[in-house]
Amino acid sequence: MKLCRFLPSESASSSPARVGLLTPDGASVLDLTAAGWTDLSALLDRDDLVALLAGFQGTASARLLSDVRLLPPVDRQEVWAAGVTYLRSKSARMEESDFSATAYDRVYEAPRPEIFFKSLAEKVSGPGGPAGIRADAKWNVPEPELALVLNSRGQVVGYTIANDMSSRDIEGENLLYLPQAKMYRHSCALGPCITVGVTETEVRTWTISIRIERQGAVMFQGETPVSKIKRGFEELAGWLNRSQEFPHGAVLLTGTGVVPPNEFTLAVGDVVRIQISGVGELVNTVVEV
Repeated sequence: MKLCRFLPSESASSSPARVGLLTPDGASVLDLTAAGWTDLSALLDRDDLVALLAGFQGTASARLLSDVRLLPPVDRQEVWAAGVTYLRSKSARMEESDFSATAYDRVYEAPRPEIFFKSLAEKVSGPGGPAGIRADAKWNVPEPELALVLNSRGQVVGYTIANDMSSRDIEGENLLYLPQAKMYRHSCALGPCITVGVTETEVRTWTISIRIERQGAVMFQGETPVSKIKRGFEELAGWLNRSQEFPHGAVLLTGTGVVPPNEFTLAVGDVVRIQISGVGELVNTVVEV
């Protein structure tokens, strides 16, 4: 089952977002707002979420997916990220700078993962939205990631696609510059929906892929299995929730295992397509910020 937030195509951008459930064929969206569900985070907090959603099939009013505009599938959740969870990402981060190499090597092997704040919900880009590259950076890349969706009790209740935009030259210059390399306008995109009702075992059979297009030409493409994420999902969620509280839930990015070659950097107008089997495709266009 796949949850989303959307606006009817005829609605103004300032209109309240609606909560939806994609039909099994993916062609339509069932409008759950009419049934009283105006808050996605509250819906994700339900213990009977899957059964509740099953009850809407055939009863809620439907709109064709082509007649709506999908929004980021977050409303009040904080967005956080875990890093260096794939061997490939560890190698890539070590390649950024000899100065920081040993830190990434150590955190990959350490019991405590790297976890950092990524974005407030209102700053997240959605399907078709912008993906930002910093004007003061020279080496910018997208990072395709599986994102865990957590409820207010810290439980993993769903999964979505994330683009964790990064300025590799800024981070490589000094580890203390990580916030500037990772947290800026349009640096986080999520969507197109949240898949619920699946187990970690099933999710680990999925594949993450990325394709970067420039004026119609494919500049980079690659893929990695979700199974290569070193740490368990509940383990990552547990570390995020240590000495923390998330009354509206949280989204936790799980790191990237697909990294463009070192000579590649994004350009304004590039189109980034990230697919995760079991979720869908997130498409964003690069802008300078």
